[in-house]
Amino acid sequence: MKVKVAEPNELDDGDKRIVKVKEMELGLFRIDGEYYAWRNVCPHAAAPVCVGAIRGTRLPSTVYDYQYGMDNQVLRCPWHGWEFDLRTGQHLAAGSNAKLRGFPVEADDSGVYVVLRDS
Repeated sequence: MKVKVAEPNELDDGDKRIVKVKEMELGLFRIDGEYYAWRNVCPHAAAPVCVGAIRGTRLPSTVYDYQYGMDNQVLRCPWHGWEFDLRTGQHLAAGSNAKLRGFPVEADDSGVYVVLRDS
């Protein structure tokens, strides 16, 4: 099942929006023309992670920036500063298995859609 969450090109690169799909809050992000949808729940402490800042890792780094070369591709949780790769959902701390829960996104001339599995 596909749920329309935005009009075509409604989000610019680096933008985000919180959307509600089937009673779930998701963060919709556009990075380099690609869309990503992540559940708005941090795996660490259930914080609303998608309302956090979109950051990057360029010199000089701050204490929580774990990797370089990811400008505007890092989501920082507003509660405890955990950082996630917006393309993969993976937590950026070395050795961490924590990951955001994501959903496929399809975009075409008619809109941007989050794809949900039928259950």
